[in-house]
Amino acid sequence: MTRKYFGTDGIRGTANQVPMTPDIALKVGMAAGLSFRTGNHRHRVVIGKDTRLSGYMIENALVAGFTAVGMDVLVLGPMPTPAVAMLTRSVRADLGVMISASHNPFQDNGIKFFGPDGYKLSDDVEREIEALLEQDLSTRLVGPSELGRAKRIDGMRDRYIEFAKRTLSREMSLAGLRIVVDCANGAAYKVAPEVLWELGADVIAIGVEPDGYNINRGCGSTDTKALCAKVHEVRADIGIALDGDADRVIIVDENGQVVDGDQLMAVVAQSWQEDGRLSASGIVATVMSNLGLERYLAGLGLELARTKVGDRYVVEHMRQHGFNVGGEQSGHIVLSDFATTGDGLVAALQVLACVVKLNRPVSEVCRRFEPVPQILKNVRYAGATPLDDPRVQAAIEDGRRELGDHGRLLIRPSGTEPLIRVMGEADNEMVLSGVVQRIADAVAHAAA
Repeated sequence: MTRKYFGTDGIRGTANQVPMTPDIALKVGMAAGLSFRTGNHRHRVVIGKDTRLSGYMIENALVAGFTAVGMDVLVLGPMPTPAVAMLTRSVRADLGVMISASHNPFQDNGIKFFGPDGYKLSDDVEREIEALLEQDLSTRLVGPSELGRAKRIDGMRDRYIEFAKRTLSREMSLAGLRIVVDCANGAAYKVAPEVLWELGADVIAIGVEPDGYNINRGCGSTDTKALCAKVHEVRADIGIALDGDADRVIIVDENGQVVDGDQLMAVVAQSWQEDGRLSASGIVATVMSNLGLERYLAGLGLELARTKVGDRYVVEHMRQHGFNVGGEQSGHIVLSDFATTGDGLVAALQVLACVVKLNRPVSEVCRRFEPVPQILKNVRYAGATPLDDPRVQAAIEDGRRELGDHGRLLIRPSGTEPLIRVMGEADNEMVLSGVVQRIADAVAHAAA
């Protein structure tokens, strides 16, 4: 069955346009609720969101849909995506929902689901929900006496704060570290500074004044200029950039240099290997991770297992093959000893633990390998995918022949936006640049 609504990370689109309209959100709540109603107990769903203006609209529509099929709803308000996953398990809910478009601008929004185990739904379960969305659900509504209840609950933010702190040993202190944390005017704008402060750090928080429109705008993990400037200004030891729903993290060292997810995975992998904490002889990353990471891990006797793009696929591979460290170059870091999904704050805490343990500057701790030159170009399109165009296919084949065994190409449609992502990697950057540009030009011409 063709996936009409679900992409690589739930359902996503422009607010108040299909599929992010209140009527579709209402039906999504009904369909998801019906999929997870098993047994005769009172069924429960928790709903969190980030700080987008459209979150109010989507939240209320989902609440109406879930209660219409007899599910009780616990409304959390602004809360990081990993907190929703954790709380779904903690309160024994049947389903968890996060309303967020992650790193996208405010005009986009999305709906992500977590099962009762705190993991994102499988493709099969998403297909079941898709099938229900195509049906008339009016005959599946419960009677007046069976309607669900909805209530906003307090204290859940504190529960997540305690959870995050407990991922470190009780003896671990961040005293003496000056940390700038950029919360992207998003879901972690309260919890992240609080966690770092309670652990003893001197905290300077930016991106903590959400107004419904400024999430991810000139801030956060996708735009680190403000963070780099603030690190220089206050002479901080480290900068931490989260994205809008705080499931990814990017680090800035004391010199204002950006450290991506590949480097962070290398830091955690080597530290955990030395401490005997790695549950397998390697880590899991996606096809987008740099070849330099793979070479570095091989030097440590560790494997880099690659998956499709999307932290959900990373997690699936980790669960199937017993890995406890995985992630993406973009900063989704999954540490399954603690969490069921990417958690930017928890990943940052593990990096900080390495900084404290080694007692060296972040620029030394977090620079584990020299990345192989990698170029990524995004080409926007409308309508049918340009990848079917013969001229695009010919350009890709020509590029692969030119790079040969000294590089690789990855050309794919984004799972969250109408973009074709053209990524190339090779030791010879000049040759690589020409190859990637020719393919991107061919895609743009086909998309015109």
